[in-house]
Amino acid sequence: MCGIVGVVAQTPVNQLLYDTLLLLQHRGQDAAGIATGFGKTFNMSKGAGLVRDVFRTRNMRDLSGNIGIAQVRYPTAGSAVNAQEAQPFYVNAPFGITLAHNGNLTNWAELKDEMFRIDRRHINTESDSEVLLNVLAHELQTVTAGYSLDTDAVFKAVTGLHKRVRGSYAVVAQIAGFGMLAFRDPFGIRPLAIGVAETERGREYLIASESVAIEGMGFKLMRDVAPGEAIFIDIEGNFYARQCAENPSLNPCIFEYVYLARPDSLMDGVSVYAARLRMGEYLADKIKREMRLGDIDVVMPIPDSSRPAAMQMAMQLGLDYREGFIKNRYIGRTFIMPGQGVRKKSVRQKLNPIGVEFKGKNVLIVDDSIVRGTTSNQIVEMARESGANKVVFASAAPPVRFPNVYGIDMPTRSELIAHGRNDDEIRAAIGADALIYQDIEDMKQSVRDVQPAIRNFEASCFDGNYITGDITTEYLDRVEYARQHPKAYEEESRSQLNLNLVPD
Repeated sequence: MCGIVGVVAQTPVNQLLYDTLLLLQHRGQDAAGIATGFGKTFNMSKGAGLVRDVFRTRNMRDLSGNIGIAQVRYPTAGSAVNAQEAQPFYVNAPFGITLAHNGNLTNWAELKDEMFRIDRRHINTESDSEVLLNVLAHELQTVTAGYSLDTDAVFKAVTGLHKRVRGSYAVVAQIAGFGMLAFRDPFGIRPLAIGVAETERGREYLIASESVAIEGMGFKLMRDVAPGEAIFIDIEGNFYARQCAENPSLNPCIFEYVYLARPDSLMDGVSVYAARLRMGEYLADKIKREMRLGDIDVVMPIPDSSRPAAMQMAMQLGLDYREGFIKNRYIGRTFIMPGQGVRKKSVRQKLNPIGVEFKGKNVLIVDDSIVRGTTSNQIVEMARESGANKVVFASAAPPVRFPNVYGIDMPTRSELIAHGRNDDEIRAAIGADALIYQDIEDMKQSVRDVQPAIRNFEASCFDGNYITGDITTEYLDRVEYARQHPKAYEEESRSQLNLNLVPD
């Protein structure tokens, strides 16, 4: 999961990009990077860490130019981020391109092999984003024969990319001396929106993962980038758009509405906050059907993303709402943190209970989701240690039973507490007296209630339906093997590559 932004302005964009990354910091806390264009020259600064730690005054001074892209990143394969894989990435031919990517390519390994054997391009890292950049560069080279470049050629290159690439991708890129390109995968899995501002010097554009970044920087939300669509803005500020995919369809990642996005964002016409309120209402209805309300004294959220659902639940159930946990905002998201040991230790650093709110009470604790169960188990323990009489745990999302392969770090089935367990076994594993999960259809309907035009979702981690149609059990086995045995997998991949290079 990542946050990306691209800007074409009338004045230097370095500070604007920095400030926008701060608004997207929730989407990635492991690495950050900015690349700006000045004439036909790129300037870049990137590294591991938070935005405020990666960039210094000297870095910002070097980021000259009125056009630029930037990214904040979480790794999507479960390991600590390699500073070499911080984005944006750069390739010098043809024309010079920088690129930042949010998502995950499901066929990146095959593409990497093709790049080396057929396209004669060298991929220097294990990042699928570098593969994506080189596919784009190769398609641009193909449609222009390495010479003239115009907007029609740019759109043809994106069309060619869509035909080769599978998975989820929202992209911003710069072409040296020409302009900024943005595009979204044909299924519309990862979000991307366009903002515009009218200034004294002329019109400016900002494209970002969430509307909160657009509006927070004083731009007006124009619209979302459509699935399969490409947007090109030249260095003079002229705006072009074209559909570049065959049979595109909107299938946004529903986990964005459950957890990932900020509640004040509007994504594909859906208020994230309103969708989470509706999730609370549907979950309250289920609790009414399955529990005695007299057995619950108070409703408490796990801050922050479950707060809207918990507030609405409390109101629907006629119960008191209490803030029982205080969040340390300087600890990252625990379920995405690399390594189970790090996750477990960080839970108690991240949350601290207010004892008086628990003592002698039957508490209904609401979380946005339960992924590995590490956080849930320790939260229940903290509630009991603080004097809770009974602990009922409610999840605003259904059980996460399947790996996510589209850019969220939950790819190993054995790590998912709901994989291979029924609800009662999960309840016992986290130590709760009762456990209530949202129903899958109610979760989906929560979003449709806000935006009826959305009919389908990428909800594979809940329902096992991988929307791109290329995910098999063998694929998941291979991903898990690579995660659990990285050195052995790398050696096998290298051996296979060498085998492919042997002439027939």
